[in-house]
Amino acid sequence: MAERLGRVLVIAGSDSGGGAGAQADIKTVTMLGGYAASAITAVTVQNTLGVSDILKIDPALVAAQARAVLEDIGADAIKIGMLGDAAAAVAEVLDAWPLIPVVLDPVMLAKDGTALAGGLELLKSRLLPRAALLTPNAPEAAALSGLKVETTDDLRRAGEALLQAGVQAVLMKGGHIVGDTVVDILMTPGGETTFEGPRLDTRHTHGTGCTLASACAVGLAQGLILEAAVARAWGYTAEAIRRAPGFGAGAGPLDHGWPLRRQ
Repeated sequence: MAERLGRVLVIAGSDSGGGAGAQADIKTVTMLGGYAASAITAVTVQNTLGVSDILKIDPALVAAQARAVLEDIGADAIKIGMLGDAAAAVAEVLDAWPLIPVVLDPVMLAKDGTALAGGLELLKSRLLPRAALLTPNAPEAAALSGLKVETTDDLRRAGEALLQAGVQAVLMKGGHIVGDTVVDILMTPGGETTFEGPRLDTRHTHGTGCTLASACAVGLAQGLILEAAVARAWGYTAEAIRRAPGFGAGAGPLDHGWPLRRQ
């Protein structure tokens, strides 16, 4: 049987520096053998030093982009990142295609602290229940759960709270937790799987969350079970960090194309 290509609709902002957002998503989906389409929610002016301006796209246009893709090309998974002002419009699109699994990366802040999303309550009430997989880092998990998240045990408590709130599965990311080892925890109602590795001493981590979430999405789109999709995504992202090209004077991008150059 031929390998399933896997169509992923990426709903995210554009990163002019190419390290995060829709650019990172499209590179990741492509490198893992999938097909990426997009609905752009915002245009950001940014490089490795930070975000200097944002133009949010009209929510009706965001929804129109998504519908144009879904009505023709279709999608086997939807990956959602930065929403800008389009949370309600995107929720309406998802309501019309209820069977497509959604990977939701609740992007709230850029690496430099710039706010990238509003409408937390709308995100919680309309989009979290639709997520087949939610991928929050510690600050995002704290905002969504209302709990303090400073340790790995805190991550688990926040993850349990999010599952109780209706999320089907959560990948609790431990990159913000202090320690020499980074621990990410995939939690479902049926149990948990832990992914851990040494913390890499690097400033080149821009777009890590986008990359991990889109890698998970393409795995689901290709028919992998959740645990296998996350395991492959985690390994791909870790290697992309290790092989980061060192571009820029700030938080640099990953090497999304590393599989092309592996020995």
